[in-house]
Amino acid sequence: MTQDTGKIFKTLNPNKVWIPVLFGLGIVAYLFYSDPNVSAENLSLIKNARPGIFSLALLMIVLRAVLYIFRIKVIAEEHLDWTSSIYVIILWEFASAVTPSVVGGTAVAVFILMKEGVSLGKSLALVMLTAIMDNLIFVVFAPTVFFFADGQIIPESDSPLSFLGWSFSPQSGLQVLFWISYFLIGIYTLVMGYGLFVRPRAFKWLLLKITSIKFLRKWRYRAYEHGNEIIWASSQLKGKQVSFWTSITIITILIWSVRYLQLNFIIASLVDLPMSDHLLIFARQLILWIIMLVSPTPGSSGAAEFFFPLFFEDYLGPYTLISNILWRALSFYPYLLLGAIFLPRWLRRVFFTKEKDPD
Repeated sequence: MTQDTGKIFKTLNPNKVWIPVLFGLGIVAYLFYSDPNVSAENLSLIKNARPGIFSLALLMIVLRAVLYIFRIKVIAEEHLDWTSSIYVIILWEFASAVTPSVVGGTAVAVFILMKEGVSLGKSLALVMLTAIMDNLIFVVFAPTVFFFADGQIIPESDSPLSFLGWSFSPQSGLQVLFWISYFLIGIYTLVMGYGLFVRPRAFKWLLLKITSIKFLRKWRYRAYEHGNEIIWASSQLKGKQVSFWTSITIITILIWSVRYLQLNFIIASLVDLPMSDHLLIFARQLILWIIMLVSPTPGSSGAAEFFFPLFFEDYLGPYTLISNILWRALSFYPYLLLGAIFLPRWLRRVFFTKEKDPD
């Protein structure tokens, strides 16, 4: 993998935290002024939150980070210590928050891992494996959710939604976005899984064959590089024990469960709902996340805030706006803040402290 350090540092730039923040706040402001049912009183409803249940939502921030750190430590084995794992996760999440969801922080993650002393092959394997495991959550569980939810996943609405002069049916629009995103995720996961776990050399051959077509030849060298990356990464995962695969599967399921439970706790602190509704809210988040993955904005900022009411307003009513703000404040913005704090320390650590270390 060609590591363009200049591009990496353009991504790992603390000043970029303002881009997703402005996107998010812009959409919240739009919702505030365009919806006649939203008022300043909606924001004051936060005073009704039950502290005990809301503290569980705060706890999810810590638990999510611990699970991410534990997973990367399990995958990296002896190649990362706990301190390095903490830095990697915080900066990886920061990179994902300041880059479009369709791009993610993959290249940055490989760069960070290599600066922490992990080999290129191992870094590639780690990043590709975590991406595939996360995507499998969507690929496997989304159809299951649709099957058991009996048509209640994407809310129905009689009134068309208008945005910047464009009107559409919320239900049909969300369905189209969902299936486009699900298809793209499924194809990516299938292709990468085949290359990483089944036949990496055949995957490389296929890439070179495709880029031998005249109008695709300009990407041939990049295809050659990517083919080599898959082969290196695949070699790092051979011979792993069943316990290894079981561990990372369980941890990945727990990571996404914690992500979704955070919103459930926010909602439970504001409104009383039966367990059946909370299960449906949990399931709807899976569909919402798949739609968010095709967002061109950094960390799905703006898109997440825009789609939130479409999925949860029928449960939250006047609490929709404050729940929307709290959800993003707890699930997204902490890593923008942590990244801006930890990045300068990490740069001193890997470019000065380690380089001066004679070992």
